[in-house]
Amino acid sequence: MNRMPRLYDAHNHLQDERFGGQQATLVEQCRLIGVQAMVVNGACEDDWPEVLALARAYPEVVPSFGYHPWYVHQRSSEWLTRLRDYLELVPSAVGEIGLDRWKSDLPYEGQEEVFLAQWRLAAERNLPVSIHCLRAWGRLFELIRSHPGPTCGFLLHSYGGPAEMVQPLAALGAYFSMPGYFAHSRKEPQRKTFLQVPLERLLLETDAPDQLLPPELVQYPITDPASGRPINHPANLAAIYAFAAELRGLTIEELAAHIEANFYRLFGRIRPGKSGPAMHCTTNEAAANPKAPVT
Repeated sequence: MNRMPRLYDAHNHLQDERFGGQQATLVEQCRLIGVQAMVVNGACEDDWPEVLALARAYPEVVPSFGYHPWYVHQRSSEWLTRLRDYLELVPSAVGEIGLDRWKSDLPYEGQEEVFLAQWRLAAERNLPVSIHCLRAWGRLFELIRSHPGPTCGFLLHSYGGPAEMVQPLAALGAYFSMPGYFAHSRKEPQRKTFLQVPLERLLLETDAPDQLLPPELVQYPITDPASGRPINHPANLAAIYAFAAELRGLTIEELAAHIEANFYRLFGRIRPGKSGPAMHCTTNEAAANPKAPVT
């Protein structure tokens, strides 16, 4: 009898109001398909309390607190102090943070300042970081290369940068997470890029409720009760594993073993002992272990 693989969602937004308060049901459905952990990312001061509540309610939730570039203009004068306070309340990551030059109506002013403040905070505490980047890859690379980050590494959520940057970013400690959205036929260039990602740097994500899979791959359909529009259920993670395994020419079991090891290598320090070892690496350990983050 085949054993159900253990699944890990490197990035979602379980706190999102589009789930209509169904989080308990969503988590239970995720448990049924073998989800061991999900990193739930805050985007601004307004949703940090909800992320914290989910982390306290569900052991699968790995909380992450940060200011998304879409919301930096809403930050209070005390935002950084508040962020520090949240990071003290429960073992957590920093994110979602980043740079965005894609949204035409989004001011770029202030984004680098807020990104670097959070990046330095993560480095001080050696916490993993989840990074959003759109059309700012060159500048992001410059910033993280010139400002030392956490030695445990960082996640490039839904990596959409050029293939030629994969190795230089990995050398700085990057992991790359692929969403099910890249299974759409129009995303072939992104799939080709992910074929260049070393297996020891690969993670998977739902980004739920966003980044829906192609309709034929959706196993858990759900809609936003307010709008009636389809949204992404976090239990669609199993379909993402199947898609990624086929892309990489692996069995699901082989892929799952790699993803589990990678997840604990990056997030193990803040999620020790649940379904795998705490695999936090110091700089010296990284030098001794070719699969550890290179800093």
